[in-house]
Formats: sequence, structure tokens, C-alpha cells
Amino acid sequence: MELPAAEAVGKRPAKTGRPRATSRSELERVAFELFDDRGFDAVTVEEIAAAAGVGRRTFFRYYASKNALVWGDFEGQLAHLRELLDRIPESVSTMDALRTAIVEFNRYDEHTLPWHRRRVALILDVPALQADSTLRYNAWRAIVTEFAARRAGLPVTARMPVLTGHVALAISIACYELWLQEGGAADLTELLDEGFRQVADGL
Repeated sequence: MELPAAEAVGKRPAKTGRPRATSRSELERVAFELFDDRGFDAVTVEEIAAAAGVGRRTFFRYYASKNALVWGDFEGQLAHLRELLDRIPESVSTMDALRTAIVEFNRYDEHTLPWHRRRVALILDVPALQADSTLRYNAWRAIVTEFAARRAGLPVTARMPVLTGHVALAISIACYELWLQEGGAADLTELLDEGFRQVADGL
């Protein structure tokens, strides 16, 4: 990975009128506006930083790359998924537990839902993000696999937990694709709930 340049932050002329961004959410907002206008591939880290009124050094304090910015606080989201799974009583079946946790994991309020839709559209549609997405999907799937293995008292390499991890990921991606296809007509949590129920019932 290219290291950040050593230029000083905040040297843009004051006439730009844009305050310096010092948060993940502001950098994401500025970047997504540029992506919407020009496409993901045409926008550079330098251009995102300049539009936000900061230098490359500041950008890299928050994100390791342009690809990482699209995913937001991914590590924090993984920790949240673990917490949701850990809260579910042992008496709940594995598939019901996964359905409950993953539906809740994907619940967004009306203010953040449009931003989430834009994020998902980039992740699923931009070829340049596919290799990076595979690594992140693997990390997400590993949490589900570990949960299923722990529930069954099996190693994470056993067939059942491995299959469960792959199935849960496939359901989630399929539901996200349907959500984007159907625009505002579909509810993401309802799609996920239905998807997990149908698979648990054997389609």
C-alpha cells in the first residue's frame, strides 16, 4: 500500500468554504458525493481529501484505502454482530439465532438507510471492490461459522458450521441484491427474515 504523503494538513485556501473533515462520517459523505458524480474508479484519495478540506495524512488516519472507506467501520460492525449472536439464549436453534441476529444487525433508521443503500450498491456493483469484498465476506462468514461450531460443540472446520457460514452469507447477499433491485418497495429486514425462514424450512 502506498504510504501517505508528508504534506501538512489544512493548507487549502479559505475561499473554498468547506471546513476540515475530522470524522469518518464526514469523509464518507464527501466521498460518496464524488462517487455519485464521477464514479468510484475516477475518484482518488487525494481528491476525497481535498474535497473534505484535509490532507492525505488525515484521510489515512481514518481509512487504510479508498476501498476501506466504502465499508465504513467494518471492524466495529463485526464486533456488533458477535455481540448480537452472544445475546441469544442457547435454547434458540442455530438458524433462528442467526436469523434474529442478522436481521437486527441490518436494521437501520430512516436517516441512515439511504446511505446504507448507496454503500451496498457500490460494494455489489463496482468490480474494483470485489477482491476486497471477498476478504471482508470471509471475516463476516467466520463469525457465523464460529458461532455454529460453538453451538454444536464442533471444530470450526467441521462440515456443519462451514456450511452454515456459507449459507448465511449467501442468504444475506441474495437479500441485499433483491433489496437493491426492488428499490424503495422492499424492506431489508423483512427480506432477510423471509430468506432465513425459507432456507430453514428447506425452501
